[in-house]
Amino acid sequence: MKHKPPQISHSRSRAVSFRLERWHRRAMYGMVAALLLTGLLWLLAHYFLRVAGEFGETVHPLEHLSLQMHGAVAMIAWFFIGSLLNNHIRRAHNARRNMLTGWLMIALLGWLTVSGYGLYYLVTESSRQLWSLSHWISGILLPVMVIWHISAGRRLRPH
Repeated sequence: MKHKPPQISHSRSRAVSFRLERWHRRAMYGMVAALLLTGLLWLLAHYFLRVAGEFGETVHPLEHLSLQMHGAVAMIAWFFIGSLLNNHIRRAHNARRNMLTGWLMIALLGWLTVSGYGLYYLVTESSRQLWSLSHWISGILLPVMVIWHISAGRRLRPH
């Protein structure tokens, strides 16, 4: 008598999970926190910690350091954001789940990338203030957007 393998029912649909693994969630939250912290440190140093020097007001050392750290964290963050493309973004998009906050998140991250790149390489001194203001306001909105996206996704989660 031969042993038969158990029958697998294909009629039962599996619920697709869009939730990130714990390590991935923690990495993403850490990246958002690090970007926010380094961006806020830059704002603090740039606008409130000017140092009186021999030739007038000079840049506080924290301004340059925080900007370097912010750029480094942004590059690492794009690695983790890219890691969302296949399992999280593609699956949720195909399932038509959390579309509003998902697309808003992509748009915000896209704008932060363009404006950050623009601040380094594209803007003129006459437009720098506007680009900078737009970048840091968008950056402060990022954690709010992340929280909104997560809560909207949890409300849509099947029970």
